[in-house]
Amino acid sequence: CAQPPPSNRSATQTVGLASVWNMSISVGDNMLFAVPKKGRLYSRVLSILDAVGLVYRRANRLDIANCSNMPISLVFLPAKDIAYYVGEGQVDLGITGEDIIAEADVKVNSLLKLGIGKCRLCVQGPKGKFKKADELAGKRIVTSFPRLAKNFFSKFDKKLGTTTSIKYVSGSVEAAIGLGLADGIVDLVETGTTMEAAGLEVVEDVMKSETVLISNPKNKHPELVSSIYKRIQGFIVAKNQCMISYNIPKKKLKNALDITPGHESPTVTDLSDPAWCAVSALIKRKNAQNIFDSLEAVGAKSILTFAIDNCRFPCDFQRSLSGHLNGVLTDSKSPPKTP
Repeated sequence: CAQPPPSNRSATQTVGLASVWNMSISVGDNMLFAVPKKGRLYSRVLSILDAVGLVYRRANRLDIANCSNMPISLVFLPAKDIAYYVGEGQVDLGITGEDIIAEADVKVNSLLKLGIGKCRLCVQGPKGKFKKADELAGKRIVTSFPRLAKNFFSKFDKKLGTTTSIKYVSGSVEAAIGLGLADGIVDLVETGTTMEAAGLEVVEDVMKSETVLISNPKNKHPELVSSIYKRIQGFIVAKNQCMISYNIPKKKLKNALDITPGHESPTVTDLSDPAWCAVSALIKRKNAQNIFDSLEAVGAKSILTFAIDNCRFPCDFQRSLSGHLNGVLTDSKSPPKTP
């Protein structure tokens, strides 16, 4: 991992690049927002930045870009380093994975799950060789997550009186067993393609992970953090929801509203025919076809759906800072926890 720059940030900040600290760009008093500079999350995160209206130009070979429409500077860093920088207060806001936050063991506010980069950190072994993770206790484990791997196997070592060897490698972890460096590995599984190609299988899950928006608990730009949080939340909601509109006989209105209760309340409008009314409501996009069928069955007509580019709903930002994100409009049954 790259070493962080000095901890004191002056009024006129100068932030070095992630890899070459003697090259720098002045960012003034801007809020610093760390995003992945490459990898599987890069293009998806750029789409989010565009959707929330951040206008910037990243110069060739520079890992810092000042936004022209907000006092924000984007800092492009390796995803594995972002949790450290946010936790140490070198940047105010960041996007990275829950697995990386857990491995870094730093104090950050986990504000919002972004619905991308979903994966599992798993104990893996050769196909058919191990049925339970404790069978690998006392053996050689190779991983890019040494802290999480050590914590996971410590309970087995304590119970069985073994000492599991945890070795760190930065990449191509799945090759370690085939090369004779390990008996098992702890690595991320997204689709499982790489794991299966290496002749491995999941023995046990260590944790589930997805990409999250995080902030430093003592950041100096709470209003900007709140603004970016709300913009990203609006984008995520818009991506997963849509508006539905239909006409329904008033005598069937209650049945229809049970099907489309909306977010806060549906909009109901009288039509020129006094026996009919029009309804519009927010629904989950993935449920749209089932809702069409149900509405048609209770007598609805002229059923239409409309895409949403972005939106803004009331939310308690301070509750989200405490790890209690308002759970409306998400599939999550529990709020994200502050690490």
